[in-house]
Amino acid sequence: MSLVVPSSLLNLTSSLEHLSLRSCNLQGNFPSQVFQLLSLQLFDLSDNSHLGGNLPESSLSSTLEYLNLDSCQFYGSIPDVFGKMQKLTYLSLFNNSFDGEIPTSIFNLASLSYLRLSSNKLRGPLPRNISGLSFLQEFQMDNNFIIGHVPSWLFSLPSLSYLELQNNRLTGPIDHIEMPNLILQGVYLSNNGISGSFPSSFFRLVNLIAVDLSSNNLSGTFTANVLSKLINLEDLDLSNNSLLSLSNNSIGVNYSFPNLRYLRFSSCNIQKFPSFLRKAESLLVLDISKNKISGQIHKWEIEGMSLASLNLSYNFLTGIDLFAFENLTQVDLSSNLLQGSLPILSTTSDFMNLIISGNNLTGEIPYSYCNLTSLNVLILANNSLGGKIPECLGNFSHLSILDLRMNKFHGIIPNSFVNESQLITFNLNGNQLEGILPRTLGYCRFLQVLDVGNNCLYDTFPHCLGVLSGLKVLILRSNRFHGAIYNSTPAFYFPELRIIDVSHNDFTGLLPSSYFKNLTGMRDVHEEESELVYMGTGFSTVSYPFYYDDSVMVILKGSYVELTRIPMAFSTIDFSSNRFHGHIPEELGELKIPEELTSLTFLSVLNLSHNKLEGDIPHGKQFNTFSNDSYIGNSGLCGFPLTKKCHNEEEPRAPPSKFDEDDDSAVLFNWKFAVAGYGCGLVLGLSLGYIVFVTGKPWWVVNKVEKYQQKFVRRCTHRHKKRKTQKPNQKPNQRS
Repeated sequence: MSLVVPSSLLNLTSSLEHLSLRSCNLQGNFPSQVFQLLSLQLFDLSDNSHLGGNLPESSLSSTLEYLNLDSCQFYGSIPDVFGKMQKLTYLSLFNNSFDGEIPTSIFNLASLSYLRLSSNKLRGPLPRNISGLSFLQEFQMDNNFIIGHVPSWLFSLPSLSYLELQNNRLTGPIDHIEMPNLILQGVYLSNNGISGSFPSSFFRLVNLIAVDLSSNNLSGTFTANVLSKLINLEDLDLSNNSLLSLSNNSIGVNYSFPNLRYLRFSSCNIQKFPSFLRKAESLLVLDISKNKISGQIHKWEIEGMSLASLNLSYNFLTGIDLFAFENLTQVDLSSNLLQGSLPILSTTSDFMNLIISGNNLTGEIPYSYCNLTSLNVLILANNSLGGKIPECLGNFSHLSILDLRMNKFHGIIPNSFVNESQLITFNLNGNQLEGILPRTLGYCRFLQVLDVGNNCLYDTFPHCLGVLSGLKVLILRSNRFHGAIYNSTPAFYFPELRIIDVSHNDFTGLLPSSYFKNLTGMRDVHEEESELVYMGTGFSTVSYPFYYDDSVMVILKGSYVELTRIPMAFSTIDFSSNRFHGHIPEELGELKIPEELTSLTFLSVLNLSHNKLEGDIPHGKQFNTFSNDSYIGNSGLCGFPLTKKCHNEEEPRAPPSKFDEDDDSAVLFNWKFAVAGYGCGLVLGLSLGYIVFVTGKPWWVVNKVEKYQQKFVRRCTHRHKKRKTQKPNQKPNQRS
């Protein structure tokens, strides 16, 4: 109904009782007079995202029982016009742009059973006292800007089942509850600034099923005794309350948790593994990551637990017997102090996610892991594992993420990937792998990230991967790839590629201008991708969401930088330190540096240094943002930003400076370049700061960086010396 003029609805008969225009694509400002039809009982305008306007300042129809304006574009304040609407049982204004304070007349509606004002811009505090809402069953006011304390009357409404106030700006302690509601089932107050300890009256809400108070400033100690009082509780999330702790003083005491299924205490200053949870026979998900649990978790502490998902990442663990868990399907032990071999897993478990990165593990991947045919995720990065990569991993059709980077694996990469492979991320960076890149990777039609940089591979450019329509990251850096990249039939090659790094290899010939024409993923950045959106993979297992952020090492301003999260708007092309050459006359439209690159306006980094390129450097658009570091070591190049002039050129082609003449630090500035830079800087800064602050282990970060830099500086130096001693056409005999 996009062509229907909303004002035509004013001709509706005054005796109309039910009016539903849900999902009709109405557009423009809605006439406020319709809200005042004298006989109107049900009015549904929801899901008309192009419809807007203000609610009328005069009274709405007193006959209304159901009013739904979800997901429109209504704005302005909500007028205080609900005083005479005593028949109203359903009021939902979800996902609009209403602002200002909540009108007090809403809290006095005697018949209201459903109130949803979520996802607006509402401000101010909730009232301290109310006289209505005796029949209210659901109170949803999340994702607004509500301030002040959490008033006690919210927990005393006699009919309330669900209370949702998450993602607001509530502060202070939870008020003492005089008359606790005995039917309240769900309380969601996460992402606020609520402080203080729990009032003892809170634990008299004995019918609570789900409680989410994560990401607040709660303090005190949460004991097994208190937890056992909530006998119907199934889901408890108290994560990210750094002053809160979980006591383990219940050894030998017979507490019962008959219904507890999901327990999350991440970042809560926990010192010991809560062994009393062995008596929570229904517990499926336990997240106690980012705490201070140290040493060995003994078998007696976990024996008998029927967990399906266990997250102990970012602690100080030195050992745990995973074989004691018979039903475990998802485990995250990343960033601990585990040593020795990979843990032996129960053969009765159908493992889906196994994450043990960032430890001190040694040895090989056990052959028994070939029985884990249900694996979705296998992340063993940043350890000291060695041996060969098992051939069976390529046969896992369900495997989505295989991350083995920064280990000591050697031998060849398995060439056993199957047609129905679900592989999305394949990261082997920083190992000692040899041979060729397996051609069966071309079967992995969902592949988005392929990183085999810093190995010993000896191969030609993998043209077969060009048909992978979703490939976004291709890193072949620091191997022994050789030969020409150019392909005479590159139809639809790499359409979604955002990052390509083939630097420090032995590629020769001309730069492949035909490839650059097809890099639509760099050229056609969608509007939503220009915001801070990241590459990654997400899915749910055992009712617990899992999200993996892709990360890569790139060279920025001559230094290795790890992007722990890759912004979708970030693009880089690094062809440096190869043997590209050639100059073809411009009038024939042939290659110097391809003019096609100038249209890649979101390209953040371009590195063509240390090749044998010749001719004019293209100018305009994104090329005006690159410094001379992008082209050094190409004696045949000329033009801006290099000082070397081209033929018939008197001055370097530089755009006029927008800085003062006396500003010695004047630099070229491009907003798109700056946004990408700020995005990466924000990611790196926040990630590093978070790790240091939360883990308290800045020495770990320092050691990782120094170890990585020393390793690759030695390798690059050795390779550079070796190249200097070789003849121009001589192939290297072995990997440096």
